[in-house]
Amino acid sequence: MFDLKHFFKKRQEGKIRDAERARDKIRLAFTQRYLNFKTLLSLNDKVLEIINEMEQALIEDRSFGMAFVRGQCTALSVNLFKIIQSLNEITGGQHQALFGAYDRIWGKIDQEIKKKKPPAQGDWVLPLEAITRQMADQVGNKMANLGEIKNHVGLAVPEGFAISASAYDYFLDHNKLQDEINRRMQFLDPANIAQLHETSSEIQKLLTNAVLPIPLEDAILSAYHQLIKKLGEGVHVSMRSSALGEDAQEASFAGQYRSVLNVSPEYLILSYKEILASKYSVPAITYRLNKGFLDEEIIMCVGCMAMVQAETAGVMYSTDPGGLRRQDIFINAVMGLGKSVVDGSIIPDLFIVNTKNLNPPYEKEIQEKTKKIVCHPEEGVCLEVVSETGSRIPALRDAQIRPLAEIALRLENHFGSPQDIEWAITTDGAIQILQSRPLLVLKQNTAEETESSHPEIEQPLLFKGGITASPGVACGPAFRIETTVDLLQFPPGAVLVARYPLPQWAAVLNTAVAVVTDQGALTGHLAAVAREFKIPALMGTQRAFETIRPGEVITVDANQQALYAGRVESLLAKSKVKTSRMKGSPVYRSLENILKTIAPLTLTDPEGDNFSPEGCQTLHDIIRFAHEKSLRELFESEAEADLSEKFAKKLVSSLPMQWWIIDLEGGIKEDIAGAAVRLEDILSIPLLALWEGLSAVPWKGPPPVDTKGFLSILAESTMDTSLEQGLGSGMAAKNFALVSENFCHLSTRLGFHFSTIESYLGDLAAENYVWFYFKGGAADRQRKEQRGHLIRLILEKFHFWVQMKGDLLSARLERQGKELLKERLKVLGYLILHTRQLDMILSDQGRVNWYLDEMLKEISTFTTLPS
Repeated sequence: MFDLKHFFKKRQEGKIRDAERARDKIRLAFTQRYLNFKTLLSLNDKVLEIINEMEQALIEDRSFGMAFVRGQCTALSVNLFKIIQSLNEITGGQHQALFGAYDRIWGKIDQEIKKKKPPAQGDWVLPLEAITRQMADQVGNKMANLGEIKNHVGLAVPEGFAISASAYDYFLDHNKLQDEINRRMQFLDPANIAQLHETSSEIQKLLTNAVLPIPLEDAILSAYHQLIKKLGEGVHVSMRSSALGEDAQEASFAGQYRSVLNVSPEYLILSYKEILASKYSVPAITYRLNKGFLDEEIIMCVGCMAMVQAETAGVMYSTDPGGLRRQDIFINAVMGLGKSVVDGSIIPDLFIVNTKNLNPPYEKEIQEKTKKIVCHPEEGVCLEVVSETGSRIPALRDAQIRPLAEIALRLENHFGSPQDIEWAITTDGAIQILQSRPLLVLKQNTAEETESSHPEIEQPLLFKGGITASPGVACGPAFRIETTVDLLQFPPGAVLVARYPLPQWAAVLNTAVAVVTDQGALTGHLAAVAREFKIPALMGTQRAFETIRPGEVITVDANQQALYAGRVESLLAKSKVKTSRMKGSPVYRSLENILKTIAPLTLTDPEGDNFSPEGCQTLHDIIRFAHEKSLRELFESEAEADLSEKFAKKLVSSLPMQWWIIDLEGGIKEDIAGAAVRLEDILSIPLLALWEGLSAVPWKGPPPVDTKGFLSILAESTMDTSLEQGLGSGMAAKNFALVSENFCHLSTRLGFHFSTIESYLGDLAAENYVWFYFKGGAADRQRKEQRGHLIRLILEKFHFWVQMKGDLLSARLERQGKELLKERLKVLGYLILHTRQLDMILSDQGRVNWYLDEMLKEISTFTTLPS
């Protein structure tokens, strides 16, 4: 007999199984789409972090080269390509046109990365009488300026010639050296001194061992023979670098390349190659990397000039480089050749001339003279002992001082900026100009302001005296350097202490905080580089090397010529924040240009006609487009309405935001009908802990914004109009949680900031974790970073491991028990709600400290603060 009841029961069970299979299919499809979306979000975070890192490089005082720029761009390219792939996986290939937008935009970036300087043009050798300042791209600034001085200013300059940039290119091409040099330079780390020395040695050997092409050698020797015709047989020459980019105001390259003095004709060609090779000395490499110069843009020209038999020589500045005594001319002078002034091996006499009255009496500091450098009768230079009767005689007579001061003013007037001038006075009393380059003058308060603001110091005074070669205040452990081996061991953040201010010490100025030397003067090469790097330098101390103990923490006050034991906070508080030493350099400009194609957000309105792949103008636009389209496809697409209705449910709560819950399995109670879910239906342990923190303390609403905060918001909105229009999107107010019983992935956008929290809480502590990412705001960068700093201080109080890069914060806590991590999730829930809009008012550290105290008080009402 047919059992009708059994038939309908079986039929009903079949419908239930079909419904369960359909539901499982929906769940599986949605889960797969969400996992793709989660991958896209993770890639999105990586891309934003890379962009943030690139932006930070422009702001911070740190060094980077094109290897950094290329590496960041490559990482950006790879991750962005994956974002486009993930979007197309989510949407079933609906946005293939985004690959075309990517190729179009990336082509502009690639063009900047691969940009090359055109090969040098012109003659290999040029006589000085044919050179003017407009020829710097052919012979370098040093020789161009000397040609200008000789031919247009009318001052005496030694006879000579320049070996040009085209000669350098010809030499490299003939020996096929550039590719080999590039290979060795590509992955060089400026902080790895040992690697620098190895690479430097290898490249210099390549250059010195290479063969000079016969036509170039003939051209150099021919120019030398023209000197013989003018000056007679037996002419020796000085050979000095005149590289392209050298002798600029912000980048003097002082002492970084080799000079060879008193060269006989037999060693002319070898000396030329040695100077070319000095482009790859350790100090020169580190200087270029730290100042942001592209290696291929530094082309080495060489000046070859008749050697001056100097009775007296030195360096003069047409004003005070420290910016204090702008009406004074500073003249340093020594007996014999001026080499000892620039290399710091002898403390020179100092003569100060006021420009309002060039007549004596002059300020003078006369040093005891024991040695002088002179030309060796056959070749090279040597030290000669100064007689006892001549040891206290000034290097300059009063009658010689005024003519030098007049030359300084004349050159400053002609070149239109303060000048750093090398000069020599021959045995017959004639003044010869050996170099004139722009002088970097630091911005500084007046002497009166500096003195009046000098605080009372409680720490022991270790030393008083010396010369302010570069102003400023810094603190660190003392590290004494006497040899190259010491240089290899120099620790970052230390004070460099040496007897002599040798130019090679410049190799570690990118990591040193200050310089102290027993010898040296204002006009030395190391002093010039210290000013360019904007680190304090105190020189000519006579006995600081013996006074300071190795490893002792000291505070260097170069402004007041004083050294103190320990940290002097009152002085350090007044020291100025450094700006990037690379600003304006070729590498810096390249990164700036590249970021213009990466960082701006022009695709702002998701409802606008231009919100399309064709409307993407930057890589950030592509990121925004992919994020918006993937989110819409996941939760708002008509094709996926069934998924949204049956799977994504809106959480009914009293909090003023939209919260949508997607249950992977076991995160909410089964058989919840309709599109809504209540808090009592939630089973996810991490989400419940977060919600407890979210609702523990009522939000007081937006904080009152001061005028500056309001203006900063307006300024930020002008630069990133998505802050205004982005909230108009239907997605902007939605926050999504993907949950299971032990897992939660929460993506939130509250106002103008974004956060992601992911957590797994199980019975095994080794598997448990909490991850937190936070970025964004409506105010300027400084205020956003202050808010990030506040969050960091709170999270570190609860033992999170926290990293910050600009306003991007990431925090982790792992391998802890379930109950402890639940308490930490409460803290995160509190923070994502209560730090909302705080960036608008956090203008200084005082406000950060006030909110830190207040928030910790509120947090203590629902969880225990760690001891």
